[in-house]
Amino acid sequence: MLTPFDARREIDWASLEKLIEWYIGAGVHGLFAACQSSEMFFLSDAETRRLVRFVVEKAAGRVPVVASGHTAQGHGQQIDQIKAIADQGVDSVILISNRLAMPGEGDEVVIDNIARLTEQAPRTVGLGIYECPHPYKRLLGDEVVRWCAASGRYTFIKDTCCNIETIRRRLALVAGSQLHIANANTQTLLESLKAGAHGFSGVMANFHPELYVWLYENWSAEPGKAARLSNYLSLAALSEVLSYPVCAKDFQVGIGNFATSLCRVREAGAYFTSHEQSTMRQMVAMGEDIKEILGIS
Repeated sequence: MLTPFDARREIDWASLEKLIEWYIGAGVHGLFAACQSSEMFFLSDAETRRLVRFVVEKAAGRVPVVASGHTAQGHGQQIDQIKAIADQGVDSVILISNRLAMPGEGDEVVIDNIARLTEQAPRTVGLGIYECPHPYKRLLGDEVVRWCAASGRYTFIKDTCCNIETIRRRLALVAGSQLHIANANTQTLLESLKAGAHGFSGVMANFHPELYVWLYENWSAEPGKAARLSNYLSLAALSEVLSYPVCAKDFQVGIGNFATSLCRVREAGAYFTSHEQSTMRQMVAMGEDIKEILGIS
């Protein structure tokens, strides 16, 4: 999920409510609040708690809500954050993989830290892990994935490895457990669904979530349409490098959900140019054409 801001860069609650309804109206199967797209590293802990509570209340049980906000370095503060997010009524609290060890440390440190966090986390919620690219990208080793699956506590991995062979290996590691793998990478998405992946959790759902919903729900029954749609989505996803999340917020302004495209993580201006804006709008317009051509409602 994105976090809309008003002219003072405070959370715009009216726009956030519109965004929630837009996602749910598109048929999404869940919401991920307080993630990198939400600019969680630029929110205070108090703002994060209020944001997550708002999403949970407005979703009103229509779809599951998971949330992170796991941004701290110190173990004690991380526990405080995990417990605080759990208290907001989410279905699962999502840990950030790069908070589990420093860049030069190995998987044994990750497992030791995740074991301690898991032990102290409330048992009233599920747990998950997101391979967030900021402030550095830490992919989960096989032993970490195996540990999470065997623990019985983990329900969700947001996979950002962008490698279909790695995804297939991870799917084998979690087979028979309650741990689900959601692919964040569009280019490998269709092949990962064929391999048994459990869904999509990526930034391009901030532009055309209904297309990802259709692909997830229909790839097996309509493989020809799914392949053509996947080709479009893979190319469209290359546009996420154009000053994200400014470009996504600009799109949301264009469809009437947001009042501004302001971010805390970066400014528009020189970063998001009129050329980039035009490119994004053409990408979205082509998506509408694809829906018509393929007969996707």
